Amino acid sequence: MTSEVTVRLPDGSQRVLPAGATAGDLAAAIGRRLAADAVAADLDGQLVDLATVLHDGAEVAIVTAASDAGRHVLRHSTAHVLAQAVTSLWPGAKYAIGPAIEGGFYYDFELPGGVRFTDDDLARIEDEMRRIIAQDQRFVREEHSIDEGLALFADQPYKCEIIRGLSGPAGAGLGAEAAGDMAVGATSVSVYRNGEQFVDLCLGPHVPATGRLGHFALQRVAGAYWRGDEKRPQLQRIYGTAWESEAALAEHLEHLEEAEKRDHRRLGAELDLFSFPGEIGSGLAIFHPRGGTVRRVMEDYSRKRHEAGGYQFVYTPHITKEDLLDTSGHLVTFAEGMYPPMELDDGQRYYLKPMNCPFHILVFRSRQRSYRELPLRLFELGTVYRYEKSGVVHGLSRVRGMTQDDAHIFCAGDQVAAELSEVLGFVLDVLRDFGLDQFYLELSTRPEGKAFGSDEEWAQATEALEAAAAEHHLDLVIDEGGGAFYGPKISVQVTDAIGRHWQVSTIQLDFQLPQRFGLEYVGADNARHRPVMVHRALFGSVERFLAILLEHYAGALPTWLAPVQAVVLPVRDDHGTYAAGVADRLRRAGLRVELEVADEPLGARIRKRKLEKVPYVLVVGDDDVAAGTVGVNRRGGGDPERGVLLEELVASMSAEGIR
Repeated sequence: MTSEVTVRLPDGSQRVLPAGATAGDLAAAIGRRLAADAVAADLDGQLVDLATVLHDGAEVAIVTAASDAGRHVLRHSTAHVLAQAVTSLWPGAKYAIGPAIEGGFYYDFELPGGVRFTDDDLARIEDEMRRIIAQDQRFVREEHSIDEGLALFADQPYKCEIIRGLSGPAGAGLGAEAAGDMAVGATSVSVYRNGEQFVDLCLGPHVPATGRLGHFALQRVAGAYWRGDEKRPQLQRIYGTAWESEAALAEHLEHLEEAEKRDHRRLGAELDLFSFPGEIGSGLAIFHPRGGTVRRVMEDYSRKRHEAGGYQFVYTPHITKEDLLDTSGHLVTFAEGMYPPMELDDGQRYYLKPMNCPFHILVFRSRQRSYRELPLRLFELGTVYRYEKSGVVHGLSRVRGMTQDDAHIFCAGDQVAAELSEVLGFVLDVLRDFGLDQFYLELSTRPEGKAFGSDEEWAQATEALEAAAAEHHLDLVIDEGGGAFYGPKISVQVTDAIGRHWQVSTIQLDFQLPQRFGLEYVGADNARHRPVMVHRALFGSVERFLAILLEHYAGALPTWLAPVQAVVLPVRDDHGTYAAGVADRLRRAGLRVELEVADEPLGARIRKRKLEKVPYVLVVGDDDVAAGTVGVNRRGGGDPERGVLLEELVASMSAEGIR
């Protein structure tokens, strides 16, 4: 038996260590500072505890707390401490799952006797967590058989359900989150112990001991159905965040505070843009006059750009017989995301449409097509309906009724490359017009077990999308298995004003639906050929895109998008006639203007309109009436401008406010 092991580091160098050395020993051998920062290790591509023994020939990278992987470990470990604290404060509490998530972690609980957490409880739980952290309890990994695991968690029904699912076929339907990222079809389970009594089902890894934690905050309590199923028990979810330092935590909390100020749901109410009346149902928005104006401007601009881009407009119904969705494959692949069917007296089953693409296919198929018509670009602002689970419905960004600026392009095989590049360029250009100019691309590939078509077709489609992305010189991230059932897709990811990433536009290349619908066109050789189909949504949906814009601009939409571009305030009643003339002149220039009466002090009226984020607050008094001028208060500007000639104002506002 060898007395030494040799391991390879990320820079290609090697380290020789005594046999039995752990990843933590390797960190210490490299340097004291690295050992202090280490929280886990990457061993041959797998994240492991620092206590893991290294084997000869291993490839090892030490994971530090400030890295993405390190923060994941910190947050997962802090979630365990949260569960330990709750079960200590509420004996008999049931704990379900507690994963790390982007920016933090959560844990789901069921308290005895139907007790509900209160906001005051979060402070108590934090205090108990800090007591556990101060004890520097070691995280110790154990392996158990399935039966031993069931016995160990005999009083924890959610853990037992996970274990039974892990040992069953394909995890008995458990998702990765509910399974705690553990392998399905398992014959054993791993658990972690810390303290005298607390044990949790987990694949790990964790920090060596609780003393490595401490820079955290609990944030809120929410409801969450077990496994996301509203027919299952509703648990209580505690959200928190954890970081590698107090400075990083403070920066994150400040970021969250800014994000809360920008929350489009709050802005929608404050600016009187939209609402979600309970009488209609969850996820179904009503746009008020001001919100309707913004939406109309967005849609009108989209129509204008599409018309200039060679698209032809179509309109399709909101419902369809099930046969259409059966042919398209949506009933097989997307039924869980659809509203249930309507049984009508004609003996047919009808569905609210979840997608526009089958309808556009019928437009193409309505008559014989020639190669001279290709590429045929069909465009529709089409409303679709998807039954999102109540737990994920979120303002305008996750709705059940949405309008997509949807295009479907039918082209010949030799037109695909040029069309994809042109479509992506068109998308990026329009996004820039809305003030979004920081992008990267995500390429979603074939979803295993759900995809239609051959490997060769998927490879060809994926390569074509990769080539189009390369032409635009943007970073490309691979989303393995994230494609639609009919083809891979490129998603345009935008970065907003405070650094958050949003998926907006999607471009999908599809060889499958033209086959399923038997689409053909007559080529130059008088033979019949099958077209290729490009699916493209630019906004994604009008609703979600508006939510992104509101948060990006913190409600202060650019002048051309603002529902009210200017308001005219007479200083006194006797300035009303001149103020009305100013408003009329701006309206004749195509601007959206409101006129106020002088029924409150001027300062109060100006403050009110600034809170409404109106781009131009215009004040007229004695001097303006005499000189044909206007006092201008620009949103976000400095001191008011006095004596601006009306025609100069009309010219500058028209350049800024009309697209």
